[in-house]
Amino acid sequence: MKTIEPNQPIRIAFLGCGFATHLHSKTLSGFGNSVQRYYASRSAEKARNYNQKYKGKGFFDSYEAAINSADVDVVLVATPPVSHLDLTLKALQRGKHVIVEKPPFLKSSDFDTVQAASEKAGRRVFIAENYFYKPSLIKLREILKSGVIGDILFVHLNALKLQKTGNWRDDLELSGGGALFEGGIHWVNFLANLGLTVKSVAGFHPKAKSAIEKSVLAAFQYREGAVGTLLYSWEVPTVFKGLRISRIFGREGSITFESNGIFIFVRGKKKKLIFPGLSDIAGYKGMFRDFFNALRTGQEPQFTLQLAKQDLKLIEEINTSK
Repeated sequence: MKTIEPNQPIRIAFLGCGFATHLHSKTLSGFGNSVQRYYASRSAEKARNYNQKYKGKGFFDSYEAAINSADVDVVLVATPPVSHLDLTLKALQRGKHVIVEKPPFLKSSDFDTVQAASEKAGRRVFIAENYFYKPSLIKLREILKSGVIGDILFVHLNALKLQKTGNWRDDLELSGGGALFEGGIHWVNFLANLGLTVKSVAGFHPKAKSAIEKSVLAAFQYREGAVGTLLYSWEVPTVFKGLRISRIFGREGSITFESNGIFIFVRGKKKKLIFPGLSDIAGYKGMFRDFFNALRTGQEPQFTLQLAKQDLKLIEEINTSK
C-alpha cells in the first residue's frame, strides 16, 4: 500500500459539506499543519463557505474535481449512503486513499468489491467508526477482560433518544435504511467489540408510524454465554438531551455506565468509579490518529474493513429477523 511520508502533510478533501464534515473539521483542526483540509460540494458556494469557515486549503465545485485533484491524497466520503460505494470506487481508481462515513455501504457484500478495488489500487479504505475508539468502550474492554465481575451474564445498552431528521435520512433511497442502519450501527459496533464474540442476533420492532423504521430492540447472543440487548430509538424523549444508563451484569458483580461515556461504576471484587475522559468522549481523535498512522506506516488500522463488514452484516441479520 502506498504511504504518505512522515514529513509531508496529509491532504484530505471532504466530499459533502454537511454535519459530519462539520464535526470532522473541528477534530482535524487539532492536528495542526500535519493535516490540510479541502472541501468539495455540488454547490461551489457551500464548498467555499466551508473552506473559509474551517480555514481550509481550497475548495472544489464537484466531487469529481476533488477526486481528480493532484493536491489531494485522501478523500473523506460524507455524502448520503447511497453514493458511498460509487464515490469510493472512483476515488480508488484515481489513486486516492478513502475514509468512508458510517453507514459505509448499502450491503455487506459491497465490502468485497471495495476490498478488491483497494488492493488493485494500492490504496487504503477506512470506515469512520468512531465508537470503536471511544475511551469508554476501550475501558469497558479492559474491565471485562480483567474478570472483576466474573462470568458475564447480561449486557443491556440503552441508546434511546429523540432525534428529528427532516433531511435525506427520511428518504429510503438516499439513506439506505432507517434509524438502526443510519445511527444504530454505531451501537451495534459497540456491542460487537466489548471483547465478546457475537454468535447470533435478532431484531424486534415496535409498531411503526412511518415508512422509516425509528425504533428497535436488538438481542445478541455471545459465544462466551452472555446475552445482550440494545434499545435504539429516534422517538423516545430523554433527560438532558441524551443522558442514558446502561448495565453489564456478571456472576460476581456489575458495571453501570453512562451510555455516551461520561462515567463507569464497577461493583464487583472491587468497587471503582471511573471517568474515561471527556476530551475525546466520542473517539474521533483516536480514530483519526489510528488512520493517519496507518497511512504513514502502511500498518493495518485497529478498525479494519472486516470489522466494519461485520457491523453491516449484523444490521442485515437484525432486520431480516423481523
